[in-house]
Amino acid sequence: MDADNAVCGREPDSQYVELAVEVFAMLADATRIRIILALRDGELPVNQLAELIHKSQASVSQHLAKLRLGRVVTTRQAGTRVYYRLANEHVRQLVTDAIFQAEHSLEGTPRHHHADITD
Repeated sequence: MDADNAVCGREPDSQYVELAVEVFAMLADATRIRIILALRDGELPVNQLAELIHKSQASVSQHLAKLRLGRVVTTRQAGTRVYYRLANEHVRQLVTDAIFQAEHSLEGTPRHHHADITD
């Protein structure tokens, strides 16, 4: 069991702690969170993402470039279109858990405790 913890880096002195901080810093932006939420069900091109999150294509492109640099999203090109998707399931779960944690700050029982919630 100790070997599992060492491999995945969940010890307080893990070398991954600083990298985790960088991930949180990368996600500390409402537009980026909205992009990740929009991509949770599959890939989309910039123009559709911009429409979904009510931002300009230029703004979305800049945020996607940062998310791509941080290896949060990946791309696929089809003709002249570039489609963006989440790099892995962990960022999706991280953002979902952050939203659930935010719901706890509201009064009453958080919505995610009321019924089976699918991401």
